[in-house]
Amino acid sequence: MLWNTAPHNRQKLAIARRNKLVVANWKMHGSLALCRETISQLNHIVQPGADLIISPPAPYLSELGRLAQQTGIHCCGQDVAAQQNGARTGEWSATMLAELGCHHAIVGHSERRQHHREDNLLIAAKAQACIDAGITPIVCIGETLDERNAGQLEQILGQQLDALLATPGWRQAIIAYEPVWAIGTGKVATPAIAQAAHQFIREYLAKTDADAADEMMLLYGGSVKADNATALFAMPDIDGGLIGSASLEVHSLVRIYQAASFTSRAAAQLT
Repeated sequence: MLWNTAPHNRQKLAIARRNKLVVANWKMHGSLALCRETISQLNHIVQPGADLIISPPAPYLSELGRLAQQTGIHCCGQDVAAQQNGARTGEWSATMLAELGCHHAIVGHSERRQHHREDNLLIAAKAQACIDAGITPIVCIGETLDERNAGQLEQILGQQLDALLATPGWRQAIIAYEPVWAIGTGKVATPAIAQAAHQFIREYLAKTDADAADEMMLLYGGSVKADNATALFAMPDIDGGLIGSASLEVHSLVRIYQAASFTSRAAAQLT
C-alpha cells in the first residue's frame, strides 16, 4: 500500500499527488463581458496537475458555465445556504449549484463572517450541505490582525477547524487559509508565515485522520499576486490559492495559474 510508509516519505508522496488549485473569487465584481473575455483568453490554459476554478457572482454562474464547457475550467459558488430548500429569500442551495454544473462552493469567507455574522457552526453546516449535494466546499478559515498579535492564531484556527471536524463529511472539504489582515489590504503573509499556518492546519487535522490530512488540499488566500504566487505555491503544505482582486485581470490570473502549474510539475518530481 502506498501509505504504509514512514511519515516523512508519506508526506512527500502526498505533496506529489495533490493537484495544485487556483480559485478565482470575483466577489461582487464582474460582468457578462468579463465572463466572455476571461474564458476566451483562458480557453486552452488548463494543464494536468493544476486545476482552475472561477467563482463569479451568482447571476453569472450559468453563463460562465456555458462558456467554460470543454475548457477544463470549472465554476464555483461564492456561498450556499445550509438548507437544501425553504422559504429563504435571496439564498440558494447546494443542490441548485450542482444543477448548474458547479463542483465547488466557497463557504465561510471572512467577508461572510464579518458582514453577515456567520459563525463556525453555520459555516460547518453549509460545508456539510455542499457535501450532501455532491459539491466540494472550500472552507475559509483565518485570524484577524488583533488575534494574531495576541498570540491566538492556533486557538482561532483550532476553533474553526473543530466545527468542521464535527461534520461527517469533513474529509471531502478543501480548506482555504486566509489571514483576514491580508485580504484586500495589499499585505501578504511571507511564504514562511503562510507555510507555518498551513503546516499547523495539516497537523491539527492529522490528529483526527493522518491520511486524510496528508491528502487534503490547503489553499492560501490573502493578496496573492502574480509576483508572489510561485514562492507561496512552492511551500510544501500550500496547494494553491484563493485569489481575489488579482483574478479580475486576465493576464494576472494567467500568470498565477502558470505559477501553480510550474510548482505542480516540480512537486511531481518528488516521486
